[in-house]
Amino acid sequence: MRMEHRKHQLLSLIIPVYKQEKSIQKNLRAILGELELLSYSYEVIVVIDGQVDGSRQESDKVKSPFLRVTGYRTNHGKGYAVRYGIAQSKGNIIGFLDSGGDIHADGLAMMLAHYHWYNADIIVGSKRHPVSKIRYPKERKLLSWGYQIIIKFLFGLNIRDSQVGMKLFRREVLEDVLPRLLVKQFAFDIEILAVANHLGYTRIFEAPVELNFTGVSSITNTNFLIVAFNTLWDTLAVFYRLRILHYYDNINKRKWRFDPELNFKVNVG
Repeated sequence: MRMEHRKHQLLSLIIPVYKQEKSIQKNLRAILGELELLSYSYEVIVVIDGQVDGSRQESDKVKSPFLRVTGYRTNHGKGYAVRYGIAQSKGNIIGFLDSGGDIHADGLAMMLAHYHWYNADIIVGSKRHPVSKIRYPKERKLLSWGYQIIIKFLFGLNIRDSQVGMKLFRREVLEDVLPRLLVKQFAFDIEILAVANHLGYTRIFEAPVELNFTGVSSITNTNFLIVAFNTLWDTLAVFYRLRILHYYDNINKRKWRFDPELNFKVNVG
């Protein structure tokens, strides 16, 4: 795609933030620095997922005409935060990127290249892409591998990794999918991918990432085990709604739980 055409496309990048007051300034500046190198117009929407520390104040210190900080008082989870940001976005390409800095923002260039090469509906960052550079604990690799086997079995998604916190979407895909979603926290990534694939948006491809894991590295950590269990539980709930209840199908649109703040369209007539 020619550079002048890309400049007419707007990339909206959503950054969900929770308890990142110590690193958010540095990470936002790194993200903005990478975006400035791209031949795209862009906006960055930072969503503070609950005012539980100084993340809002620290984010406000980063000044850019392309950066907007928003949020709400009570923590609702990553999925809610991403949807909150997407509802305020204007781009025809919409992405989200975790705020912790583990995922290098320079991967956005490769993500966008893959998006155009494949004329994709969705591009997912993947730890298992052969070109990815990963520094990741063995315990987490094993757990991630097991989870992806479950995902493959339940949903038939032809990808090797669904959980990396960097993804890109065509706006039209999100306009169709978002009003149907229920997960606010642990399995948001898999719900949006499974529902999109179910609705026929099957052009889902993986792109390489550089990931340097700096968080808790032991699967014996109580908090991590709780998150892993809740993610699996929410994943099974997505399967039940998708395959048994057919909740996400167009015929059931009167049952979808609309939230005017989080959905593109409110149309249940």
